[in-house]
Amino acid sequence: MSEKEWGQAAGQVWDVVVVGGGVAGLSAALTLARVRRSVLVIDEGEPRNAPASAAHGLLSRDGIAPLELLRLAREEVASYSGRIVSGRVEGVRREGERLVVGTDDGRRTLARRVLVTTGLVDELPGVPGLAQRWGRDVLHCPYCHGWEVREAAVGVLGTGPAAFHQALLFRQLSSEVTLFLHTGGDLAGEQWEQLAALGVGVVDGEVRDLDVDDQDRLSGVRLASGRSVAVDALVVAPRFVARAGFLAELGLPVTEHPMGLGVRLVTDEAGFTGVEGVWAAGNVTDLLAGVPAAAASGTRAAAAINMDLIGADAKAAVTARAGGVFSGAMEAEASRRVLGDRRHGLDSLLHPRPGSGR
Repeated sequence: MSEKEWGQAAGQVWDVVVVGGGVAGLSAALTLARVRRSVLVIDEGEPRNAPASAAHGLLSRDGIAPLELLRLAREEVASYSGRIVSGRVEGVRREGERLVVGTDDGRRTLARRVLVTTGLVDELPGVPGLAQRWGRDVLHCPYCHGWEVREAAVGVLGTGPAAFHQALLFRQLSSEVTLFLHTGGDLAGEQWEQLAALGVGVVDGEVRDLDVDDQDRLSGVRLASGRSVAVDALVVAPRFVARAGFLAELGLPVTEHPMGLGVRLVTDEAGFTGVEGVWAAGNVTDLLAGVPAAAASGTRAAAAINMDLIGADAKAAVTARAGGVFSGAMEAEASRRVLGDRRHGLDSLLHPRPGSGR
C-alpha cells in the first residue's frame, strides 16, 4: 500500500494516529474527526470478538454481528474524512515534538498525539478444544453471552479464584450450573455453603478435553478419570494480556492487574498514560470493559486529546503572534483607548449621546 493510498502526503503530520480499529479506536476517531482533527486509524484486522456471532448490550444495536458493527463504524468515521488503513504497528517513538509510528512494512507515520486502542489477547486455559469453541459455547462474560445460555447446562472451569464468582453469576441465568474444580484448588468453607445453598454442583478432578456432538455443538466435558459430564456451555476465565509490546521504546510497560486478571496499560481517568502525547482506551487499559464501555472510553480519551491539542495550538498561536508587528498587548491597549470602558457597541445604541441623532 503506497503513501498515496493512505491519503498521506510526504511529511504529513496527523493530529492523532489511533492504533487499533475496534470500538474504542473507532469511537475516538469519530469524535476527533467531527471536531475537524486529522485522524488516521491503523488497524491490523484482528478484533477480539470476531469469533462471536453477536455483540450485546449496545442500545439500538443489541445482537449485531461484531464485524458488521465495525463495518458501520468505519463508514461513519470515513464520512467525516477520518482515514482507516490496514497495518501492524511495531513501534512508537518520539522525534522532537512529534511521535513516529512505525509499521511492520517499514512505513513511518508522524503524529502529534497517539491513542492506543489495541485491545487484549485472551490466553485460554490449556484444555484441548477450548480455543476452537471460544466465543461460541466456551464463554467468560455473563453480560455478553449469558442470556443465550439461560436455563442451559452450564459448566464453569476452575483455574483460579474467579471461577467461584463466575459460578454465582451464571447461577443467576441457569438453574443447572456445575463448577469443575480442575486446577483451581479447593474452596473455602463459606464458598461451599453458598454453592450448596444455590444448588450449584461441584465436580472434583481435572478436565481433560471436550465432548462435541455431530452438530458441532458442545455436549460435555471429559475428566481425566474418563468420566463425562454433560454441559451445553463452558465458562472459563482467560488471562487478559494487553497488546502493548510495541510501546516499549516509550517506556510504557504493562502492569499486573490488582485482581490478578492479567496485564494492562495504566492510565488516568481520561486515558493519559503519563508519557507526553500518548493516550490509551478500551481493553488495553480496562481489561473488563465490554463493547459499550470500550466505546465510551474511546470517546472520553478523544475529548481529552482534543483539549490537549487546543491548548497546544493556542500557545503556538501566541508565540507566532509575539513576533508580529501588532502584538496582543498592543491590541488590548488600542482597544482600551478607542473603547474606554465600553465592552461592546450596545451602549451607544441603548443610550445614544445627546445630539447623536438617535
